[in-house]
Amino acid sequence: MPRKIVARRSAIHGNGVFAIAPIAKGERVIEYKGRRRTHAEVDAGDTGDADSGHTFLFTLNDEYVIDANHEGGVARWINHSCAPNCEAVMEEHDGDDRRRDRVFIEATRDIAPGEELSYNYGIVLAEAHTARLKKIWECRCGAGNCTGTMLQPKRKSK
Repeated sequence: MPRKIVARRSAIHGNGVFAIAPIAKGERVIEYKGRRRTHAEVDAGDTGDADSGHTFLFTLNDEYVIDANHEGGVARWINHSCAPNCEAVMEEHDGDDRRRDRVFIEATRDIAPGEELSYNYGIVLAEAHTARLKKIWECRCGAGNCTGTMLQPKRKSK
């Protein structure tokens, strides 16, 4: 299967992932890879700092996080956007080992060569989303509907 994406510098933020061949709507583009770590391991470690505004962590399920700082692939370079052309799709493993669950990035519309891939990170922090944290997690996607932050509104509890 020919490669359809490449990582390179991005106008949005640092590195990004770009289509080098047409990608069809609904196509599974890449798996988000990295070391499986428990939430407690991530919280106790040095790769989950909410004050950095930069993360390669992806919540896999209630037990595990994918830490692309370790054994991560190209998908870790896909940037956030308020008008994304991709989405993250969870695939649960049939067995009981939740470490075997997977995350794939799929196209939500046709993507032309040269376009940067993006998805909404859906970040909701446990602490209050203060002006300081919203600035740290600033969105630079440039979309017409850009909220200015990667942080998503907290859901109101019933």
